[in-house]
Amino acid sequence: MKSLVAWIARGRTAVIGVPYLWLIVFFLVPFLVVLKISFSEMGPVSVNDIVTVKDGVLQITLRGTSYAFITQDDLYYKTYRSSLWYAAVTTFWCLLIGYPFAYFMARAKATVQPTLLMLVMLPFWTSFLLRVYAWKGLLGEQGLIADMLIASHIDLPLAALGLIPSPGKFMNTPLSLMVGMVYTYLPFMILPLYSNLSKMDLRLLEAAADLGATPLVGFWKITVPMSKAGIIAGSMLVFIPCTGEYVIPEVLGGPETLMIGRVLSDEFFSNNDWPMAATVAVVMVLLIVVPLAIFNRYQAEAQEAAR
Repeated sequence: MKSLVAWIARGRTAVIGVPYLWLIVFFLVPFLVVLKISFSEMGPVSVNDIVTVKDGVLQITLRGTSYAFITQDDLYYKTYRSSLWYAAVTTFWCLLIGYPFAYFMARAKATVQPTLLMLVMLPFWTSFLLRVYAWKGLLGEQGLIADMLIASHIDLPLAALGLIPSPGKFMNTPLSLMVGMVYTYLPFMILPLYSNLSKMDLRLLEAAADLGATPLVGFWKITVPMSKAGIIAGSMLVFIPCTGEYVIPEVLGGPETLMIGRVLSDEFFSNNDWPMAATVAVVMVLLIVVPLAIFNRYQAEAQEAAR
């Protein structure tokens, strides 16, 4: 009996330990490397090591000038604010579009759901870069969608809202950037929502209807709260990669788009300033991870209190 309990305990440790080992190897170690570079000094070709041995004395040299400079230059503040704003707006539109679609998938016939799921995953069968460049052709001059927007005069209110600089110009604008990001990350919102909604007990809605609740009240009071886990998971899957997105702003956003991915690329390749680029990356990670960790902590405490 003791051997069985010990075997179960070892199995439980292995099941828990493997994901933690994966996170350590593929997240924590690379992050520590980037953190080390951020405190280093740039040499002629690469960064100098922060740990040196001179005359038998171990020396650790940490430079914080990159972190000091990033707090003094308004460019980085505007870039972080712009990246977080575009990520938040993309997450909002993905949720607004993806929730009804996921709800329809979850309520469809069991024989139809695999087909709908395949349609959602179909864009992953083609190259991400090709899909982004396809939007460049669709929104460019004489593009199919651009001509439709001009013919329907939708470009006039878009220009009035400041989403495009002038009527008829859609490329290299906030509109083209948002369209590309929403299109790209929409499946990442739909899939967690569908997984959550498909497991919902429909008898709860029937009970609410028997008690006099309208379909709208039942949806708002039962379906939405029970799908909160899917909403949070989908929002995280969209918001986090959108914050550091580089390809879509580069192809669709134009040269005036301020996104943290472009700043990282410029610091690494144009300015050849690895410590500053690493500092920008570290601050970006902290801006995302720290609020999420605090949110998860308070959510876990709220769940324990509810029990």
